[in-house]
Amino acid sequence: MLSDLAAELRQTLGLLHKRDIQPVARHLGTWVPDSTTQKPIWLGDDCAAIPDDEGYLLLAAEGMWSVLVETEPWFAGWCGVLVNVSDIYAMGGKPIAVVDALWSRSMEQAEQLWEGMKAASKAFDVPIVGGHTHCHSPYEALSVAILGRAQQLITSFNAQPGDTVLLVTDLNGKPHPKYPFWDAATMLEPKTLQANLNLLPTLAESELCDAGKDISMGGLVGTLVMLLETSDCGAVLDLEAIPCPVGLGLKRWLVSFPSYGFLLSVRPNCTEAIQHLFEPHDLVCAAIGQISSGHKLILQSGAESTCFWDLSQDALTGFSKVSP
Repeated sequence: MLSDLAAELRQTLGLLHKRDIQPVARHLGTWVPDSTTQKPIWLGDDCAAIPDDEGYLLLAAEGMWSVLVETEPWFAGWCGVLVNVSDIYAMGGKPIAVVDALWSRSMEQAEQLWEGMKAASKAFDVPIVGGHTHCHSPYEALSVAILGRAQQLITSFNAQPGDTVLLVTDLNGKPHPKYPFWDAATMLEPKTLQANLNLLPTLAESELCDAGKDISMGGLVGTLVMLLETSDCGAVLDLEAIPCPVGLGLKRWLVSFPSYGFLLSVRPNCTEAIQHLFEPHDLVCAAIGQISSGHKLILQSGAESTCFWDLSQDALTGFSKVSP
């Protein structure tokens, strides 16, 4: 039953971890003023978008899942760069450089982390320009931060009732054997990776789309809840319209972190033009739902529907367009 699926999805680790953001929202509020212009820098997006005379500087950071760092250090290093690069492109920007903070029990233990980061740096053409390294730690840990720039933004705060929800992703990959990751990146040529990601700033600068979000460890459904929370909207998600990778069940796909995956909230008259933009690149760009008024994410499958999340009753990250 659909209600059983919804109950299972609500208990996934990637989604539950998003609640850890709530104390940050309580401490910082919805926005902070830029120190120079006093313009608002909104909090809760994929990156902080800092306005300046040339558009926006984009600043973001990610701490890698400790289990992944311990058990799959090369992949953790790769993902440390990947997730930051994806955040920059998700907001219509292009990356400039990354820095990392690495803790390890020895220099030898850090080698695979470094090899993964270097491979991703080369693949995405984003230099690693510094950071912090500590090789006498009692544990392994990795955090990576990134700087980028955008002329026009795709932001989590701009979804509007009536928008079409588009899933943009690459189904030509493989699942990680142990963890909920869909890898459509490590096997691709760097030129293809970069061309696919560059479609996002092209989309922003053409003004076809100004709202969206990178699909994170919360999976497709968790990311959509976060998009609705920051935009103060609801949505209906049509599960039967969601394209899945061959051999991967819908439930696993809904909670997977895809190496290339974005949710876009677009005005209906722009949908066809956006789909034409992605089609020549062997990427999926499918309409999977609609933004609505209110605060509920409704899952729909045929004639059956159920409320997955009611943001008026239960915050996820705590960041929203309207302060509580």
